[in-house]
Amino acid sequence: MHLRNDRVLILLIALFFLTIGTGAQTTSPSNPPSATPPQSQAPAPQTAQPAPPQQQSQPQSPGTQGQQPAQQPSQNPETAPGQQPAQEQPAPGTPAGQEPDISGGGFVFHSQAQEVVLHATVVDEKQRLITNLTRNAFQVFENGQPQPITSFRQEDVPVAMGIVIDNSGSMREKRDKVAKAAENLVAASNAQDQVFVVNFSDEYYLDQDFTNDPKKLRGALEKLESRGGTALYDAVVASADHLKKNAKLQKKVLFVVTDGEDDASRESLEAAVRQLQEENGPTIYAIGILGDEKQRRAKRALQTIAERTGGIAFLPKSVDEVDEISRTVAKDIRNQYTIVYKPTTPKRVGGYRTIHVDARASGYKGLVVRTRSGYYPGQEQASGGSD
Repeated sequence: MHLRNDRVLILLIALFFLTIGTGAQTTSPSNPPSATPPQSQAPAPQTAQPAPPQQQSQPQSPGTQGQQPAQQPSQNPETAPGQQPAQEQPAPGTPAGQEPDISGGGFVFHSQAQEVVLHATVVDEKQRLITNLTRNAFQVFENGQPQPITSFRQEDVPVAMGIVIDNSGSMREKRDKVAKAAENLVAASNAQDQVFVVNFSDEYYLDQDFTNDPKKLRGALEKLESRGGTALYDAVVASADHLKKNAKLQKKVLFVVTDGEDDASRESLEAAVRQLQEENGPTIYAIGILGDEKQRRAKRALQTIAERTGGIAFLPKSVDEVDEISRTVAKDIRNQYTIVYKPTTPKRVGGYRTIHVDARASGYKGLVVRTRSGYYPGQEQASGGSD
């Protein structure tokens, strides 16, 4: 992620060394010259160039500033009447350390490195959220083969979330309503969530690192520049990388809002999707406030990114719908099942793996399970942290 004020820091550092050099030149002639002549001039400051997203390192704190640079149906799902959250269904004979644990008031989900963790949303034929299913209602398939579920829970799990907002010139008139919607998303989410804010145009900046302080988040969301192009893919990949390296919570989400087609990224759509599908990657909820002339390609890009990661792409007709969508996203995140399975093919065997989850239960028809469509197995342990 980029430091928004990195150029200012470079200039200040250069000025500091230049001052030292100038002071050395004005030393009294009576003083004997040192064996090594003093540095008379600091090196010329270099213009900071953003590195490709996949090469980004952990953001650095810029002095005393808190800023760092850093399909599903679009209907609003509602919980079916009379439903009660499902209780934990322990797996018979499950080894110690693989079951959820409530510790110190925070949610801690343990799993082994050889397991895969899925966060899944279930809706019925009327797009209502179904939150009372038991473990026996689910069947997981990897590369078409059934997989043994080792742990299962329906729980409002705290989430590490990145809010990624388009700050390009065309967003100027929309930013106020988008910022308000993002604030409402946070307000409607779990109080233990950890949230960061990335604003992007032709570059992207981490304007607020992980926090649950509404004032800090509001300050970052109100940063209005509205200039330049739209480097959507770069911003999303860099934000996912920030989650991977710095999030303390296992469940990860990106909430992305844009009004145009990507026209400035170094990453292609295909390369971005590939990186987002790494094991334990984020679920992406995307909002595209698109004009007719940008509809086709931009719509396809947002739907692809969201669907592959288990999220939803919303395509509202106007910015006035964004606030209600943000509340829908919050409800979706808070009403998911956590399903853990151990692949029958060891993770050391490389290559992309498809995932499909079925749900069947008495009294329901047309249940649809939304989760990531697949993953590339990695070395990172798919285990949880706490708040």
